[in-house]
Amino acid sequence: MKYVTFYDQNGQLRTGAVTERGVADVSEVYSMHDIIAGGAGVRAEVEAYAAQAGVVLDESELNYGPCVPQPQKIICVGLNYRKHAEETNAPIPQYPILFNKFNNTLTGHGHDVTLPRVSDQVDYEAELVIVIGKAAKDVSKEEALDYVFGYCCVNDLSARDLQMRTQQWLLGKSCDGFSPLGPYLVTADEVGNPNELDIKCIVNGETRQHSNTSDMIFHCDEIVSYISRHMTLVPGDIILTGTPEGVVLGLPEDKRVYLQDGDLVTIEIEKLGSLTNRMAAEY
Repeated sequence: MKYVTFYDQNGQLRTGAVTERGVADVSEVYSMHDIIAGGAGVRAEVEAYAAQAGVVLDESELNYGPCVPQPQKIICVGLNYRKHAEETNAPIPQYPILFNKFNNTLTGHGHDVTLPRVSDQVDYEAELVIVIGKAAKDVSKEEALDYVFGYCCVNDLSARDLQMRTQQWLLGKSCDGFSPLGPYLVTADEVGNPNELDIKCIVNGETRQHSNTSDMIFHCDEIVSYISRHMTLVPGDIILTGTPEGVVLGLPEDKRVYLQDGDLVTIEIEKLGSLTNRMAAEY
């Protein structure tokens, strides 16, 4: 099933289940965290509730929020596509390169993302997100995907000048709105193998990134298992799994044109839908 969050007319965040008839607001009974952490029983209850909903909403009229609104942890994997590592002349990592972002970076499909005054090198990064569904500590690779609730799209926006200022990448990754997330959170059973998904980034109608998650150096099961050996993952934690080749940083210096005011950036991942945001200069 697909789930969304959206803002009502009072600015309150609501949770919706996507049905063939439209989006059923299930917020009176279930929050998104309830659904993610509740297991198969709660999912079945939500599906039954949504199927009987008397009123459904038109997706095109929703004011979307981030599909996972309050993750305890936002963990990112750097240089996790082989061709992306090659285009940036980086060595193939022996272990997953981990860093983190914060909740201030979250925003929803359709919202403007501010290009901060402190940077003129903001880059796009299409990425698959893993959403954890139950507590995972020291799990094996073979069992790792059993702990996944579902998947979604993210644009891991990166201010390259800030990112490369020091050896720590955090500053360039954590500006406000730098993790548009959604529009859908899709359950794992609908996605199937997460390492066989077509992935794209489209800027102003031009495809800039087009790859497949099969090019990951560390696949989704390896990532979940590796992280869980070092820290406990809990329901609602999200893991950004890295970006494929085609980012601005991978171009020769004289051909790099970073994101500009008014640019429309769309992230498309097979089975997960399309996430679109407009870039807006900070005045």
